[in-house]
Amino acid sequence: MRHDSAHSSTSFGIACRRYHRHIRRHILFRAFDKGKKMVDVKNIYCGYDKKEVIKGVSFSVEKGNFTGIIGPNGAGKTTLFRAMTGALPLYKGTITYRNNDISKISARELAKDMAVIPQIVSVPFSFTVSEFVFMARFAHLGRFQAPGKVDYDAVDQALRSAGVAHLKNRDINELSGGERQMAILAQGFAQSPKILLLDEPTAHLDIKHQVAIMNILEKLNKERGLTVVVILHDLNLAAEYCNNLILLNEGKIHKKGGVNEVLTQDVIEEVYKTFVAVDRNPVSGKPYCRIVKGNPRVIRGAAQQR
Repeated sequence: MRHDSAHSSTSFGIACRRYHRHIRRHILFRAFDKGKKMVDVKNIYCGYDKKEVIKGVSFSVEKGNFTGIIGPNGAGKTTLFRAMTGALPLYKGTITYRNNDISKISARELAKDMAVIPQIVSVPFSFTVSEFVFMARFAHLGRFQAPGKVDYDAVDQALRSAGVAHLKNRDINELSGGERQMAILAQGFAQSPKILLLDEPTAHLDIKHQVAIMNILEKLNKERGLTVVVILHDLNLAAEYCNNLILLNEGKIHKKGGVNEVLTQDVIEEVYKTFVAVDRNPVSGKPYCRIVKGNPRVIRGAAQQR
C-alpha cells in the first residue's frame, strides 16, 4: 500500500509540474492571438564591443510569411539574425516575439517555438543522423521526462520532410555537404517550430541542393504555415522564394517590401556597387538579376541606338 501511495504521489507531482508548465506557457504567449506579428523589431541598435553594427533597424515579420534578408558582405545580416534569436543583447530598442520581449523569454521556452539554423553548425562527436535530429526534442521534455510517441513521430516526420530518412543511421560527420545541410534542416523541423530562422542555408552548396532546400522551406511555409526568415546571398533565389525582402546596407535598412519593390536595377546597383540588368524570369515572372560585364553605359547606349 505504501508503494502504491508513493507511486500515486509521484505521478500526481509530475502531472502538477506539467500542468503548471502549460499554464506558464499559455500566460507567456497569451497575447499572440490578438495580432499577426510573429516578430516585431523596433529601432534596434546592437553590435560587438560597444561598436554599433545594426543602427536603427525596424521591421516586422507576420505569421506565415517567407521573409528574406539580403545585402552585401558586412551589411550586418548575421548580427541582425543573432539579435532576432535572442543571442545578442541590444544596445537600444526592442525585439518582441509573439508580443513578448524576447530578452525576457528563456532559451528553453523560445526553443519550443523558434528553430534557429546558424551559418555554421559544428558537430564535434559522432552521432547518427537520427540521434542528431532527436536532440531538437530536448526543449519539449521535462528534466526527468522520457521521450514519448509524439517526440519519435516528430523526428520521423522531420527526417521525411528534409528527405534524409534513408540516412538516419549514417554518421552525420560522414555525409556530403548537401546531405549534412539537409540533416541540419531536419533537426530544425523536429523542434516543431512556429518560426524558422536560417542564416545562409544554401551557402557552399551546388544548385541541386540549393533548390532542394528552398523547395522544402517553401513547402512547409505553404502547407503548414511555417513562418520563415532566411538570410540569402543569391538575389535570384530570394526573388523566387520570398514574399518580402529586407535589404540591409551598412547596418541600416536600405529598402524593404515585396521582391518587385526591392530588386530593381537602381536599388541593386546603388547598394552592391555593381552594374546589373534586372529582367523577368520567363517561367515565374519574378525579377531575375544578371551581372553586366564591361561599361554598362556604353552597352546600354549601343542597345538604344539599334
